[in-house]
Amino acid sequence: MRKMSWVFLRDLLSGVNKYSTGIGRIWVAVVFLFRLLLYVAAAENIWKHEHDEFECNIKQPGCENVCFDHFFPVSHIRFWALQLIMVSTPSLLVVFHVAYRENREKHHNQKLYKNPGKIDGGLLCTYLISLILKIGLEIFFLVLFYKLYNGFKIPHLVKCDIKPCPNTVDCYIPKPTEKMIFLYFLVATSCLCIVLNLSELSYLMFKYSVKCYLKRHVKKQQGSKSNCCESELTRHNRAAAAGRLHNSSSSLPLNMQDEHEKHSPLT
Repeated sequence: MRKMSWVFLRDLLSGVNKYSTGIGRIWVAVVFLFRLLLYVAAAENIWKHEHDEFECNIKQPGCENVCFDHFFPVSHIRFWALQLIMVSTPSLLVVFHVAYRENREKHHNQKLYKNPGKIDGGLLCTYLISLILKIGLEIFFLVLFYKLYNGFKIPHLVKCDIKPCPNTVDCYIPKPTEKMIFLYFLVATSCLCIVLNLSELSYLMFKYSVKCYLKRHVKKQQGSKSNCCESELTRHNRAAAAGRLHNSSSSLPLNMQDEHEKHSPLT
């Protein structure tokens, strides 16, 4: 079942990669190589027997279980797995939107979009929403981890005085240095993903803001040119009308020209 879930996540990331920008493809590569593969290949084995290897210097029944639950309310490995799934889920919005476009074209049996996977119009809004959700989820999980474990650290020894422990006992965490290295690496990749998502969000907003501005600027220029053409045409028509009137008056006899000039509106 777990293998199927990771295969699904891999397929999801591969599908999103087709509709992403250059920065988005880098994000997919970071998530796939430095988070998903690292988690499956190494992290699961490191935290696999964390409860069994957690030891306290007393054999009071229930003491070790209570202390372990106190210092590790959520297993690190399950926490990172949940984070990885949640930050990848918003990409489904983009995949569903593209599928909606493709089904709409099939339903109408005609070409409605130049490219259903092109990031524009409604798909652009969906893409931006997915980026905002991914940024928010990454930050939320980092803050939650910091609150749950009192920082990004794994101590060698913790002191526990929770009942049923009879007094303050020392408990030892297995492989703390190795876990700390992987913990720092996972936190660093999470921060890198936040930076990539922010960069892509800024890039798309800037790109389409410039595009909209240029469109308005071109329309304004076209409108001013059409107004100029209309004024030129109006002046040309007035000049032509005045010329025709002058020619008609010059073809009359002299006495009729005087009479015409008196009644002419131009005089």
